[in-house]
Amino acid sequence: MGQSPRPHQIPVVVLAGFLGSGKTTLLNHLLHRSGGSRIGAVVNDFGAIEIDAMAVAGALGDSTVSLGNGCLCCAVDAGELDLYLDRLARPETGIDVIVIEASGLAEPQELVRMVLASENPRVVYGGLVEVVDAAEFDATRAKHPEIDRHLALADLVVVNKLDRATDAERVLRQVRSLTDRAAVVPATYGRIDPEFLFDCRPSEERIGQLSFDDLHDDAHGPDGEAHGHAGHLHTGYDSLSFVSDVPLDPRRLMRFLDSRPEGLYRIKGYVDFGAHDPRNRYAVHAVGRFLRFYPEPWAPGAGRLTQLVLIGSGIDAPLLGKELEACRSDAPHTVDEHGMWGVLRYVQDPDEPDPGADDVPGLDSEPLYDPESEPLYDPESASEA
Repeated sequence: MGQSPRPHQIPVVVLAGFLGSGKTTLLNHLLHRSGGSRIGAVVNDFGAIEIDAMAVAGALGDSTVSLGNGCLCCAVDAGELDLYLDRLARPETGIDVIVIEASGLAEPQELVRMVLASENPRVVYGGLVEVVDAAEFDATRAKHPEIDRHLALADLVVVNKLDRATDAERVLRQVRSLTDRAAVVPATYGRIDPEFLFDCRPSEERIGQLSFDDLHDDAHGPDGEAHGHAGHLHTGYDSLSFVSDVPLDPRRLMRFLDSRPEGLYRIKGYVDFGAHDPRNRYAVHAVGRFLRFYPEPWAPGAGRLTQLVLIGSGIDAPLLGKELEACRSDAPHTVDEHGMWGVLRYVQDPDEPDPGADDVPGLDSEPLYDPESEPLYDPESASEA
């Protein structure tokens, strides 16, 4: 049988990093470069004076939830956090994504556990972003050796303040060696494309949206020459758009996703698995190693297409396009009840909390859905439909 539809879910992104790494700067950048999207934030300061909350309050207004009585992971339990998430996730707020900015002394693993344990059906965990101060990376590791563990948990790592690092390439290599397949994004002033974290709402007015063209324009003057501090801010970003009117084979697609290169930061879009599940299309959301599928019923009369966008740095876009082409299959006779099991590992049962809350280090390695408990697709019933 097909998956029952679930309410629209808002991704909750955990933004972590040690003191001074640039989390608030990055959050402010996202707030001002979000295009047509509306961002809600839970801002947590350690101490009585809520400096970070004041820094973002002007941009967020009533969407700010500030916790000034200590680390968020220590100050509230999962039930209390749900109260704040519920406030931000109410349909009338119109919020598209929620960002929890953790205190510099917070424990990312506990924050992720709380989000995963949320019983609010309107929110879904959107990944852990760890911000690193490139200029102080060696000193931070010496003072806080737990940063190695934090990096291993992250879905995306922003190596910030590269303009101040004496050996930026060495720091980037070292950070990459400490991650577990996480995407590593170089940055200064917290400037990363919001599309790395969430889908920006389409808007007629793109003022403030940091696009790939903006990244190039900011780094070069009218004559094409690098100028100012922006000359070395960004590596080149590549993107690939893939559209297919032929369904994809779920096993082939999972092999593609399991072997995706480290430079591939973001995958988003919709997948048509054809006869493997004729009732639903599957929204896909990947940030670094973090991956989720969300089944959605096809709209009556809608054209059935797979539409994917891949964003990364140093990726071989033509090769990735060929690999996606190789995932196409319009042979319904090859469909079997086990074909979707690889995909279902990354589909959360809408009636249960995400079991990843019990095993944060393996967020993407343990099944979110037990295919043996109830098959997503019953070939016999489908043939009768």
